[in-house]
Amino acid sequence: MTYSRIAGTGRYLPERIMTNADLEKMVDTSDEWIRTRTGVERRHVCAPDQTTSDMCVEAAKIAMAEAGVGPEDVDMVITGTTSPDLVFPNVSTIIQHKLGIPACTAFSLEAACTGFIYALTTADKFIKAGEAKCALVMGAECITKLVDWKDRNTCVLFGDGAGAVILKPSEEAGIISCALGADGQYKDLLYYPVGVSTNLAAAGTDDAAIMMTGNEVFKVAVKTLGAIAKEALDKAGVSKEELDWLVPHQANIRIIQAMAKRLNMPMEKVIVTVQDHGNTSAASVPMALDVGIRDGRVKKGELILMEAFGGGFTWGSVLMRL
Repeated sequence: MTYSRIAGTGRYLPERIMTNADLEKMVDTSDEWIRTRTGVERRHVCAPDQTTSDMCVEAAKIAMAEAGVGPEDVDMVITGTTSPDLVFPNVSTIIQHKLGIPACTAFSLEAACTGFIYALTTADKFIKAGEAKCALVMGAECITKLVDWKDRNTCVLFGDGAGAVILKPSEEAGIISCALGADGQYKDLLYYPVGVSTNLAAAGTDDAAIMMTGNEVFKVAVKTLGAIAKEALDKAGVSKEELDWLVPHQANIRIIQAMAKRLNMPMEKVIVTVQDHGNTSAASVPMALDVGIRDGRVKKGELILMEAFGGGFTWGSVLMRL
């Protein structure tokens, strides 16, 4: 059996850092309030002229170097993002061109914070079907450009960044199981009110910003993430006691702690990075994975569960061995 396996990881964060102290000067909030309720201490913010593809290119270069592959080796590029450079062409084609990757399959998909999990699951299927040999898979967001910096309920949460992995075929177990889901009935709990075919005239104005009903999102997220984690484990015939690491979406420390409790995992076995960059949406899972690998905690052969939950609602999990 052919598996797909992660051969390299990389991440990129913009240079500008905005701390909780900085936000105290902008809105009615406090460092204590933000830390207690979200776990966020600081976030990175894109420069005005910086794009999602710019960040992806930097993260991709690191992942490609780690995997020992060059542009000529990559035959698929997939990006999960809600904040592409342009409506079209899709951001993966822009990244492909900037990296000098020859003509190949390149597309992006939008599943909010679950974007990377959806992208990785898609690439996994292409690899296992023999339709791709070396996939560059990314999750990235310039999401602060969608934030209302006067809304203290949302502006404290989000940050920008990009994470990338190289996925290649392997005879050793890599990605073991994937589980995805979505339910549009929850659309009004977390959304952005502007699109190409809806209220486009408001785009780029102060009227357009992320809208969120935080308490309700929390309730559905914890319940749903528990179910999607169980689904991935059940598909593989693996018990939660066998897990070595949980690499969760870095949305909120309370959600992360609730997931760890459901899986009976001590927080020492959970990769937590939300304090350093806030909720980077589709970028948070691949960046957290990269952190865990590079600081030596996550080792080859260990069993890892990655999971995410995002607007839509969308959700997904991937069970794999590194």
